[in-house]
Amino acid sequence: MGKIWNLEKYKDKSAVIDEYGTEMTYGELEKQADILAEKVGERCLVFSLCHNALGSLLGYTAFLNNGIVPVMVNAHLEELLLENLLDTYQPEFLWLPKDQIELFKGMETCYEAYGYVLLKTGYSTTYPLYEELALLITTSGSTGSPKLVRQSYTNILDNAKSIAEYLKLDETERPITTLPMNYVYGLSIINSHFLVGATLLLTDKGLMQKEFWNFFKEAGATSFGGVPYTYEMLDKLRFYRMDLPSLRTMTQAGGKITPELHEKFAAFAAEKGKNFVVMYGASEATSRMGYLPPERAVEKKGSMGIPIPGGKFTLIDVDGKEITEPLTTGELVYEGKNVTLGYAESGNDLIKGDERHGRLETGDMAQFDKDGFYYIVGRKKRFLKIYGNRVNLDEIDRMIKGKYSVEVASAGVDDHMYIFLTDNKYADQVREYVIDKTKLNPAAFKVIVIEEIPKNDSGKTRYTELEKYYKT
Repeated sequence: MGKIWNLEKYKDKSAVIDEYGTEMTYGELEKQADILAEKVGERCLVFSLCHNALGSLLGYTAFLNNGIVPVMVNAHLEELLLENLLDTYQPEFLWLPKDQIELFKGMETCYEAYGYVLLKTGYSTTYPLYEELALLITTSGSTGSPKLVRQSYTNILDNAKSIAEYLKLDETERPITTLPMNYVYGLSIINSHFLVGATLLLTDKGLMQKEFWNFFKEAGATSFGGVPYTYEMLDKLRFYRMDLPSLRTMTQAGGKITPELHEKFAAFAAEKGKNFVVMYGASEATSRMGYLPPERAVEKKGSMGIPIPGGKFTLIDVDGKEITEPLTTGELVYEGKNVTLGYAESGNDLIKGDERHGRLETGDMAQFDKDGFYYIVGRKKRFLKIYGNRVNLDEIDRMIKGKYSVEVASAGVDDHMYIFLTDNKYADQVREYVIDKTKLNPAAFKVIVIEEIPKNDSGKTRYTELEKYYKT
């Protein structure tokens, strides 16, 4: 297996600058990565407890570029969930922040660098690894479930090249981190930018913190990525008034943004001479599958675009037949070299080969228009039957957000829809609005106000956590 990145090619160029002013060239990053890889010794499984810090980035680079297989896990994952994952996969090493070493008493410390330590776990079982297996990552809806996505070296490299091509990336780019490394969207930003010799601006601060924007301006960030929730927050922050002369590109993925918000950011970008790029992806496709060219962002609001270079979309009906008529809903199927190998649910699955063979049935329901641009209309499973009528919950959420600009999550069971809000003042209005729009029996709808909508690392709603509020 070859290296994902040719770090030597850009050896004198700055690879990363963190929020504390530490700067590392590609040459130095490669040197430090090789030292860490030597401490691990041979190809094996390593749990990497991630956050947006230099030690975490060093581990990712060392493992991926030297044939060591990392399992990318949020450094703040709840202790019992982490223990469950460790027991399931029995890695040979842990790479984790030094301040978390107390959680793993009895494990041998082998190496320390940039605030991270390498621990030898001492597990008795070593599971064999498929030769093309490069990386394991939790699915976007995972909350400590042992189900991991198996990504290959080909998956990662092909997707990184494709992203670099359609975003027209080069070594002058300075992306700032807004997404965690244990999330495929966050990793794809690292993968594609390291491929072209760009400089990563590394911070663990969030968009709501002044320090983030200070670092953004001081370091001259050229781009950032965000999930729909990110853009909802930016809208509330009056982002459009900020003076950010270095900004070139804003990317959005991780779920469907409302058409209203899409239009706002697309119009802002067009007016200011910047790019707003809506994208579509999944862990099961390494990262990206589709993108909306920025020059069509205003015209095609609500669309997630066209397939990425090297990829192909089709729609299939309930019988699996291809849909050829525009504006007809079907399940979206993607084909490309970035379609991952399959899932792992136990250590014994790590030897499995390619189970998908480049084809992924996404579970998303979509349509395409006469120009071949695709629109996601909902999830295959995000439907309820309300007194015999099929109701798309994603569409309900979008309607409410578009009308009231509130945080919302619709869920429930057949004949009982629960609409979760965080603002009590809209409760009655929202219920009446949904009843009016659906023209269905008012008895089926209940609004529940909660403190916050539960979300995972990628900003997606954890619908299973809302089930405790159901009263059927």
